[in-house]
Amino acid sequence: MSTLDDRIFNQILDTDDIAEAVENPLHTYADLNDWLKERNDKTHVEIRHIALDDCKPWLYDEEQGCIRNEDNTFFQIWGLKQFTGEECTHEQPVIVQDEIGFLGIITCKINDTWHYLMQAKIEPGNVNVVQISPTLQATKSNFTGKHGGRIPEYLDHFLHMDPKDIIVDQIQSEQSSRFLKKRNRNVIVRVQEALPETDTHRWMTLRQIKQFMRCDNMVNMDTRTVLSCIPYVLMGQDSDVPFQNKSYFYKSAWNLNRKTIVELYHGINDYKMLSDSRSEMVSLAGLESWEMKDKELCCKSDYPFRVIFCDITIEGREVTHWRQPLFASNGRAVFGLICCDDEGILKFLVKLRPEPGCFDGVEIGPTIQKEYCAGESEEDTVEKFFFRSLKENRGILIDTVLSEEGGRFYQEENRNVILSVDKNDLTDLPDGYVWSDYGTLNILTQINNCLNIQLRNLLSLLEL
Repeated sequence: MSTLDDRIFNQILDTDDIAEAVENPLHTYADLNDWLKERNDKTHVEIRHIALDDCKPWLYDEEQGCIRNEDNTFFQIWGLKQFTGEECTHEQPVIVQDEIGFLGIITCKINDTWHYLMQAKIEPGNVNVVQISPTLQATKSNFTGKHGGRIPEYLDHFLHMDPKDIIVDQIQSEQSSRFLKKRNRNVIVRVQEALPETDTHRWMTLRQIKQFMRCDNMVNMDTRTVLSCIPYVLMGQDSDVPFQNKSYFYKSAWNLNRKTIVELYHGINDYKMLSDSRSEMVSLAGLESWEMKDKELCCKSDYPFRVIFCDITIEGREVTHWRQPLFASNGRAVFGLICCDDEGILKFLVKLRPEPGCFDGVEIGPTIQKEYCAGESEEDTVEKFFFRSLKENRGILIDTVLSEEGGRFYQEENRNVILSVDKNDLTDLPDGYVWSDYGTLNILTQINNCLNIQLRNLLSLLEL
């Protein structure tokens, strides 16, 4: 392993003892782990798979051709077809949820160390039930009371934010392979005095949260996307900011590269201007390759997901019993990010990724975004190199299994890998790939709909 790799590896694999030596956390890592386990043990969760006919108030609207609930709230499931010219090249069900929800984290300096108020939240689709979630995780239907349940805790802190206390306030995309143009408001807001903890909320340091990210399915997707938005470059080296600034990654953030930004936007703008691809909402009945079979809406051939219908009972939520559809994964995806030392600057290999449900057609994604699917296109040279290195266990810095959003997806988990390589091993890149320093990606995260959620989630794993 090279010198650069040693530095990165040591930063990424901090132990609890090291973390507590450089911080003054309110709780130890072990205490937080015990709290999460206790929440899990005490929470009753029961999920039964049922037929759509038994999933009231959800129904198939034959006139519109979509699955919706009786009040036309929350979300709907439509068909989506993608065309190149006049030819249909792809079709699938898609979640349509026009409203923008809050993914919000409250931060405060406690004992001279920045802490984040995190929630042990249960979602019906979570693999291990309880996961570390933002302080507030709520759709507009949730916080306006349309569901008929309790108004979420801490909502007022986000509805009445003072701009001087805002660290992050960005509208970012969700999974564009499942949602149609879905976005959420990612927020981190500062408070001057620590708020009291509750049974469901605990103060954690950023380092502790990142330690939990090394454990499979412990930190939910919403936490990861919010933390990825922290504007390290714009905040400078002021000591009064909620992050550690002593690592190689952070120092490399100052090397912003105009050439990289131009190259990335050139590809994005070419796609938006010149692509002949378009998406169209259609009736579910109009999806020729999909059928209702064994209580599920599924593809007639191998596909990354299917739609199931569930009767759900979960203690401790705003609503404790309900029914709803969920998108269920048929296999585990792999999301990968290749990095290298480029003359002393850490560079990441990213790729422009169009997706059928993308709000603006295309976003910047990770090196590898490989969903489970049997009849896939042939791998390019970068993908072959990545999976060969993975198989041979070469250059792996991070390799962890993490869940997708459990409110709409059922037990969907993906393998997240960060791989260090010699840049000379990847000299002739296929179209769409670009090397970028961390600082450039961090700046672009401050702009709506530039980095997709898979790339943001991978970047959140880095120790900064």
